[in-house]
Amino acid sequence: MTVAQPSEPLVLSDVPLAIDPDEVLRFQGYKRGGDVAGAEVIALLDEALALGRTLMAPRAVLRWMPVRDEDADHLVLDDVTLSIPGIRRSWGTVTHVIAAVVTIGAALERRVAELWEARELPLAAMLDSVGSGAVESLAEHVNDLLCQQGIARGLNVTNRISPGYGAWDVVEQPLMFRLVPGAPVGVRLNEACFMTPEKTITLLVGAGPEARVDHYFAQCARCWMAGCAYRRVPARGSVSR
Repeated sequence: MTVAQPSEPLVLSDVPLAIDPDEVLRFQGYKRGGDVAGAEVIALLDEALALGRTLMAPRAVLRWMPVRDEDADHLVLDDVTLSIPGIRRSWGTVTHVIAAVVTIGAALERRVAELWEARELPLAAMLDSVGSGAVESLAEHVNDLLCQQGIARGLNVTNRISPGYGAWDVVEQPLMFRLVPGAPVGVRLNEACFMTPEKTITLLVGAGPEARVDHYFAQCARCWMAGCAYRRVPARGSVSR
C-alpha cells in the first residue's frame, strides 16, 4: 500500500512519553559517557523530572504527502518545493515525505518563567532542560511511529530532519506549516520563524522502497517499539516505555 495523494493531517493526543535522563543532563552540559553528575545534581534532576511530568501535554500532528519530483537538493511536493542541501545524498530516492509538528505544550515553560522570577534558578534551568529532553523524546517517538507506518506500506523510512538543523535553512519553517498545520496542537509560528510553545519541533522524514535508512546512525538502536519483528540491532537501554 502506498499513499497516492496527500493524507489529511492526523492528530495524536496523549502520546506516551519517555524522557532520557542522560539527554536532560546533556542539555545541562554533561557529556554522555564522560562527565558524571553529583548527588545534588541527580536530586535536582529527579525533582525537575517529577515536576515536568505533571506539566506536559505531549501532542503531535502529522501528514503523509507524495513527492512529485526531486533532485540532489530539492523535494517537490504539490505546491511546495523544499530546498534541503544534500537531501538525495542523505535519503536516497524517496517517494513520500511525512511532515509533523510535535509539542509538549506551554505549561512547562510558564512554570520555568515563574521559577526564574522567583530566583529559583537551579530548578528553573533543570526544568527547562527536562522540557527540551522531553520534546526531543517525543520527536523520536513520532519518527518511530512513522517507521512502523512505513513498514505497513512496504516503505523504508528515513531519520528525521528539521529546518534550522544542519544545512537546512530555518527560513523554510513556514513551508513546513504549509505542509502540516500547527493549530490542531496549539502551535503558532511568527514572522521570525519562532514557534510557540517553545518546546516544539517540526520534523520531516522521507519514505520509499529505496529510501536510505541508518545513513548516519542505526535507527533500530533508538527505536523503543517492543517485540518488533524487523529489529536489526538492540535498542539502547537508557529509555524504557
